[in-house]
Amino acid sequence: ITLIAPGGIRDAVEQLIPGFEARTGHKVKATFGSGLGTKQQVAKGEAFDVPIVQPPYPEVLSSGNVVTGSATTLASVSVGIAVRKGAPKPDISTTAAVKKTLLEAKSIAYPNPAGGAAAGVSFDETLKKLGIAAQVESKLKRAQGGAAAMAMAANGEAEIGVTFLSEMGDPGVDIVGPLPSSVSTPTTLVGFVSAHAKDPAAAKSLLDYLSSPGAAAVYKAHGMQPGR
Repeated sequence: ITLIAPGGIRDAVEQLIPGFEARTGHKVKATFGSGLGTKQQVAKGEAFDVPIVQPPYPEVLSSGNVVTGSATTLASVSVGIAVRKGAPKPDISTTAAVKKTLLEAKSIAYPNPAGGAAAGVSFDETLKKLGIAAQVESKLKRAQGGAAAMAMAANGEAEIGVTFLSEMGDPGVDIVGPLPSSVSTPTTLVGFVSAHAKDPAAAKSLLDYLSSPGAAAVYKAHGMQPGR
């Protein structure tokens, strides 16, 4: 069974796959990319059995490449802030506190939105919402993905690291927490059975497994909110 998904859900899905394989005997080949890139691949009709995408996805639905009725919300994840291990944790409890923290930070690493990284796109929207995009531009360090942004925070290249909470597994960082919903809307991840699935029943069984109560516990452990 082939699966494609954005990087924000990678760690959780990779943890879940072995249990599904052991239970069903099906082998799963998973590939991960950016949020925007994943949607484009599905819209173009590339062959995957189970695509996971982030709303809004009108191009995915209109392409005819997914079974519309199979849409299954797996989890949602917030963009958050991390700092180098042992560093003081800034206040991000309110809109005003987030604005102050970002304005005072010497440098901020986050996933490059130009590559379609959903966390990066979301953080750009946060900066616009706060009205400080121009003021912080000179200290933004755009990384190739969430893991790279966390590595920059861990090694001191950036004072603050920003990405999805689910991508903050770097042992060299301390997680400060999620940005408040007043400035950052959580990103939802929705799975489908592909219209081109070689074995639609097997694809649906994987989707069912990824939205099961057992999966919910794994999503929570990775800083995500289960969809069910």
